[in-house]
Amino acid sequence: MTTGQPRSLGPDRNGKVLITEAGRIVRFGDQALVDEVMDSGLDCRQARIEPGRVNAHTHIYSGLAPLGMPPPEEPPKSFLQILERVWWRLDRALDEKSLRASARYYVAQALLAGTTTLVDHHESPDFIEGSLDILADACQELGMRALLCYGATERNGGRKEAQRGLEECRRFIDDNQRPQVRGLVGLHASFTVSNETLEDAARLCRELDTVMHVHLAEDLADVEDAIGRGYDGPLERLLDFGALPPGSILAHCVHCQAAQVRTIAAKSLWIVQNPRSNRGNGVGYPAALGESDQVALGTDGFPAHMDEEARALRTEAAEHGESSEAVEARLKGGNQLVAERFGLSLAPLATGGAADFIVTENDTVQHVVVAGREVVRDGNLVTADWKEINARAQEQATRLWDRMGPQ
Repeated sequence: MTTGQPRSLGPDRNGKVLITEAGRIVRFGDQALVDEVMDSGLDCRQARIEPGRVNAHTHIYSGLAPLGMPPPEEPPKSFLQILERVWWRLDRALDEKSLRASARYYVAQALLAGTTTLVDHHESPDFIEGSLDILADACQELGMRALLCYGATERNGGRKEAQRGLEECRRFIDDNQRPQVRGLVGLHASFTVSNETLEDAARLCRELDTVMHVHLAEDLADVEDAIGRGYDGPLERLLDFGALPPGSILAHCVHCQAAQVRTIAAKSLWIVQNPRSNRGNGVGYPAALGESDQVALGTDGFPAHMDEEARALRTEAAEHGESSEAVEARLKGGNQLVAERFGLSLAPLATGGAADFIVTENDTVQHVVVAGREVVRDGNLVTADWKEINARAQEQATRLWDRMGPQ
C-alpha cells in the first residue's frame, strides 16, 4: 500500500471497507468495494480494521534498556534515587550511535505492536545538538508519526545546558521537513529548571506558536520544590511564567489535587497517565484525573505496547474506584491530542482523516498502515530489516552499558 494512489481494504469481519488516497481516508463504512480502486492485498476477512494506537508520552532514548541494562549497585530507595542511579546515568551515556540504535529499535517494536504515533520527550545531555534529528529520521524511515521535543534541564550543566536544550527544540522546529513529524518545546520538570529557563521556554512557545511537553508532579519532590519557591505546586509555577499554552502536555500529574486538575482542564491542557511506570516507580496513583476529560495514555519509556498499558490502567483504575467510562475515554485521548497538533483526525476512522490504521486478528496485530504507507504486513516490518535493527541494538546496548560505567 502506497500513499499516492487509491487503495481499498476489506471487508473485514465486521463488513467494514476502507479506501485511502494520498495518506487520507476516502471512505470507511459498510460499503462494497469499487472496481476502479486497487486492492491493497492485505487480508482482513477474519480481522478488524481499527484506528492506530497512540503512545502519548514516552522516552525513545530508553529503548535499549530491556537489553540487559545493569541495575544500580545500590538499590534506589526513592523516586529521585531512581532518576539519579538509573535514568540520568543512562541519558548522560547516550551518543549518536547508541541513540540511533535505540530509536530504530523502539520505533520498530512500537509499529509491530500497532502503535502508529509516539509523543516523545527526549534527553541526552552529552549529545544535545542534532539529537532530535536522530529520532525524527528513525520515525520517518520506519513510518512512525511522531511529536518530538528536547526536555531542557539544568541538572547537569546549569543554565547553559537548558539553553542548549531549548535551542535544539527551536532548531528542529525551524528545520524539520518530515511530513509525519512535528516538534514541540520541552522541559524536563519544574524542579530541574530556574525561573530564567521557564521564562525562556515560555517565550519560545510564543515565538514558535507551539506547546510545552513537561513532567508535572510525578513525585512529591516536584511539589515540594515548587512550594519552596513560593508556589502551591509546579502547575502554578509553570502557569505563572506563561509556560503552558493551551494544548500543552503534562506527563503524570500524580500529585495534583482535584482543584489543580480542574484548572488544567479549564486551561485546555492535556494530562498523560502512565500506569506501568507510576507503579514501577512507586510514586502513587493519580486519583484526581477524573476531574478532566483531556487525559491520554502513555508508557513513559516502557515499550509502546498500548494494549498492555491499557490493561494496567483498567486494573489500577478499578482498584481506585474509577469509572469504566473515564478509563475508556483515556484510551482514546491520545488520538485527539495528536489530532490537535497535526490538524487532522485520527479516530474514529472517517472520511478525510489520517490513513493511520491497524488490522488485528484475535488481538494480534497483523497489518499496520501510517499516513497511507504500509509499514507492517502479516506481522512483519516492511520498511526496514528487523534482524539488522535488532542486531545493531544488541551491539550498541553492550557499548552503552560500558559507557554508563559504575554507579
